[in-house]
Amino acid sequence: MVNYFYDCYTILNKVYSEKAFIKQAISSTFIEEKNRPLIIKTCYGVLDKDIELSYYLSKLVDKNPKLVIRTILKISMYAIKYLGKKEYAVTKNAVELTKKLGKGGASGFVNAFLRKFVKTEIQLPEDKYEYLSVKYSYPLFAVKSLCSSYGLERATSIISAENSTTCLSFYDCDGKKYLTDKGVEFIETPFDNVFIAKNFVRNEDYDKGLYTFQALGSVAICDIVEPCDSLLDCCSAPGGKSIRLSYKCKKITAWDVHEHRVNLISEYKARMKRDNVFESVKDAKEYCEQFNQSFDAVLIDAPCSGLGVLNDNPDIKLNRTEKDVENLNKEQLSILKTVSNYVKIGGYLYYSTCSVLDSENIEIINKFMSDTIGFEVCEIDSKLRHETISKTNAFLPDISGGLGFYVAKLKRVK
Repeated sequence: MVNYFYDCYTILNKVYSEKAFIKQAISSTFIEEKNRPLIIKTCYGVLDKDIELSYYLSKLVDKNPKLVIRTILKISMYAIKYLGKKEYAVTKNAVELTKKLGKGGASGFVNAFLRKFVKTEIQLPEDKYEYLSVKYSYPLFAVKSLCSSYGLERATSIISAENSTTCLSFYDCDGKKYLTDKGVEFIETPFDNVFIAKNFVRNEDYDKGLYTFQALGSVAICDIVEPCDSLLDCCSAPGGKSIRLSYKCKKITAWDVHEHRVNLISEYKARMKRDNVFESVKDAKEYCEQFNQSFDAVLIDAPCSGLGVLNDNPDIKLNRTEKDVENLNKEQLSILKTVSNYVKIGGYLYYSTCSVLDSENIEIINKFMSDTIGFEVCEIDSKLRHETISKTNAFLPDISGGLGFYVAKLKRVK
């Protein structure tokens, strides 16, 4: 088991110490294939439960251990509590890993800590917000924000929602027949040729462009967008929305501020064989006169906290603070104001995020509307279950398939 622990440590150390994204850390690490599923499950699980595991550490030690030891202990606690691994086996391998990493002097501490962890019943915080934060490993500032918006009971439902399914979009074949022929268990969604599949494993047909993976909330946002001749997707990478919208809009202009992310759009476009998507490097915050009133529609999938997609990206929990969200709010509003100039009169401006916080969603729309003339908010009613907030739609994890998204539709009237 020590090799399994070592691979988990190697990946998580890249996340904790080098600030790598979990998907990047996994892809850049050699993993024993026989242990790959368990390693990935453990790494995602440790990050998902990081707030809880950090709380246990704080209650069981007087002084916070150094990062190497903290990471070993988090892997070990997760393996015992959530994977059901035997305490003696976990402890043995944790001690061996500690020595392997050149920290043999701490091996006695690791041994003693894990024995204490197993024997101690650790009480969760009494404060209602801190309790929810630790119990569901959810950032405290976000807990308070959701409770303010939805109340304690509903906020708990949103925070505790889980997503363990895969959403597949088919374009050039009958998805229902495809999944049936493959013996894959699935359920239909409100959207044509889009399915929630269980235990689906990517195969060569993905590379052929027969299907693609796209979050159900992202599909719902695209469904809100009306067909048109020209659409600007100004924060497009990795390109999922641009590709989906290329089937209903004649021409898609796709921007992203980073060249390596624009390359992701190019790869996505090539895989799906779409020739009406035109990608380029462009900062949506910088106004360009040449695009003034040039598009029938503009979609802003705004940079956001990502708090609606924590199940897919648990490392977000490590890097998001209330101050981060405040800075993002400024960027969101800046982009919205800038690209609103590119919408033709009679055209539409769409604003979306993968966040569940009002501060990134309806509050941005309200600020934009108070500062900007010539736009009106359109009432929308997605096929996917949602909350309607001042005519806009919020897709929340507990009712919308486990993930959180938001979309608003504005019309330029003058």
